[in-house]
Amino acid sequence: MVIKATIMESDAISRALKRIAHEITEKNSGAENLLLAGIRTRGVPLAERISGLLKLFENVDVPVGQVDITFYRDDLSLIAEKPECKGTFLPCSVEGKKVILVDDVLYTGRTAKAALDAVMEQGRPSSVQLSVLVDRGHRELPVRADFVGKNLPTSQSELVKVELTETDGNDRVVLIEKEI
Repeated sequence: MVIKATIMESDAISRALKRIAHEITEKNSGAENLLLAGIRTRGVPLAERISGLLKLFENVDVPVGQVDITFYRDDLSLIAEKPECKGTFLPCSVEGKKVILVDDVLYTGRTAKAALDAVMEQGRPSSVQLSVLVDRGHRELPVRADFVGKNLPTSQSELVKVELTETDGNDRVVLIEKEI
């Protein structure tokens, strides 16, 4: 795969997450009664970073959970014969909480829908919102992010790859041309 462009580096990712944290507090009149649910894999460290920023800005400890969408995918039979599920872990009940799903890239909307299904199986939150670092378009489902770090129009022949220090050793977002 060939990198076409570097879209965001560490500083831009940091600024985007700070803006998202401020937008979350504005939309929710503070940070109380929130639960951040990071979608595995890269949504989890993004949710942890946002939680740290909310602590800094609002002096509120916002719990962070992990959502594994493996068994909620509509293409499960296509991805692996024996898919590996790491499980969903939410540190508190979702009942009455404002749950914010956090992911790295919003593309077709299928991952967000699967994550919503996983959360709703845990109980009845008062609301569910979606935060993504990059929205690349090409929706197949009626899904829209409430908080977006960067809108990045792409073609179907491109991939958006998010790398984070926690999972990849560095922070950056790159645009990659798919090999044909």
